[in-house]
Amino acid sequence: MKYIKTLVYAALLLISMLATVPPARAQQSRDNRFNHRGFFIDLRSQVMTMDALRHFAGELAGFGINTLVVEWEATYPYKNNATISNEVAYTRAEIASFVSYCNELGVDVVPVQQCFGHAEYILRHDRYRNLSEDQKNISQICPLKEKEASSLFSDLFADQASLHTSKYIHIGGDETRLLGHCAACKEKVAREGVSKLFVDYMRMMCSIVLRLGKTPVIWSDMLLKYPEAANELPKETILVDWNYGWKINHFGNVSDLQRKGFTFWGAPSLRSHPDNWYVTDWQTHFNNQRDFIPYARASKYDGIIMTSWSTSGVYSFIWDVGNTITDMVPIRNNYPLSGFRILIASYLQALNQRTAIDPKSWVVKYAQERFGLTVKEGGQLWLALMLRPELIENGKSSQGKSIERLQEENDTARLLLSQLNPLRNKDEVEHFRLMADLRKYYLDYKKLEAICNQADFTIDKVNAVLNKVERLKEEGVILDKRFESLQKGFLKKTEIEKQNAVRNKPIENLYQRMARKL
Repeated sequence: MKYIKTLVYAALLLISMLATVPPARAQQSRDNRFNHRGFFIDLRSQVMTMDALRHFAGELAGFGINTLVVEWEATYPYKNNATISNEVAYTRAEIASFVSYCNELGVDVVPVQQCFGHAEYILRHDRYRNLSEDQKNISQICPLKEKEASSLFSDLFADQASLHTSKYIHIGGDETRLLGHCAACKEKVAREGVSKLFVDYMRMMCSIVLRLGKTPVIWSDMLLKYPEAANELPKETILVDWNYGWKINHFGNVSDLQRKGFTFWGAPSLRSHPDNWYVTDWQTHFNNQRDFIPYARASKYDGIIMTSWSTSGVYSFIWDVGNTITDMVPIRNNYPLSGFRILIASYLQALNQRTAIDPKSWVVKYAQERFGLTVKEGGQLWLALMLRPELIENGKSSQGKSIERLQEENDTARLLLSQLNPLRNKDEVEHFRLMADLRKYYLDYKKLEAICNQADFTIDKVNAVLNKVERLKEEGVILDKRFESLQKGFLKKTEIEKQNAVRNKPIENLYQRMARKL
């Protein structure tokens, strides 16, 4: 019965979205399509409910997506390495059922199993700590721990293969910033070079995947940066060129590796740097789709995978004696994927047309068809999204704007959004409004923080700040309830609570400091 309800709900979702479904796949010319039209789901934080995952997969399938790349990380229910799995991990039955469901939709589920960098979720545990390149910066496996790494990842790759029917396993390999860090690795780099150090290890990992009868997929940034030993990597390896709005060949010359026989997939992003709770850089993400997708098509990339990052993958740790880790939290949390349907839909439209998408025209048209807004209101939505927010450091933005100036700009965006009168899909517009209100919450806090860091902040000014912090805490309670209402059923309940707690922590800390007895 639950399965039937899921199918019915997915069907209703698709029916409700027909007004903004891109042209049918049959209308596309064969040379205009990527073989792999994909979407990347990041479950490192903001973990979705299984029902939400199934609904989302159904929506993507209806739009013509045929590949879903999933970074389960610690939400994966490891069999022989159960230590890695966290408190919100799915069951093995849930994973198997999800993969089967996606297969029925014509969607191939490619698992991500990091094996080199971004391995904190593995290395945080004592059982695997000896594999770390550095005992304090535990982001990376030491590539010279070949025997131990081969044993561990042979098991982890086989585990992923047992629950996923895809011919591909994505094994990461990006942002290995500690290459040549430890003494042994430093010696190998001096003798053979950084590229050799990277490729030797990744060749071993790729070989394990190939022996399983699967095709390895890796991020291309490190190989592009250090291409000298690239020929030693198995040519079956798929390289993913991730570009989130930078200049072409940001990491290195892609065509050089194509000439060596490597196949590329492209990867733009709709949630990435500099996004977080208080910043969503809509302009960069729309322009990323406008510019990169036509480039990837012209460059004969075999696939395109839209990434969507819940976090940057960089963590803060609470340590105990002896380098023991008691907790690990991401240092950046983006607004959940549920609020980004407009970017998902524009991505799918971009895949289905020969010409580059025009972001402004798309937003205005989407506003009319999806929300029943007027052309004028569609223009207001566009203006609200294009008021680019910025982070605050030392009382100013990266562009030197004052907090007051940023507050004025955000108030303009909030006013524009408040004037919209959607006739349908109102919750989606509420996501935009909540993002802008969370931005206000952040800026109000940063203004209070700036006051507390001024040279003339003395004890007699504490009560004035305390009164403002108390009002801000009251606003936070209301924002929490709005967030919970919009995310209910999409994120797991504990994840909603965790996200609210993380967002409110700075304000709570400031309150505790100001509320002390004077």
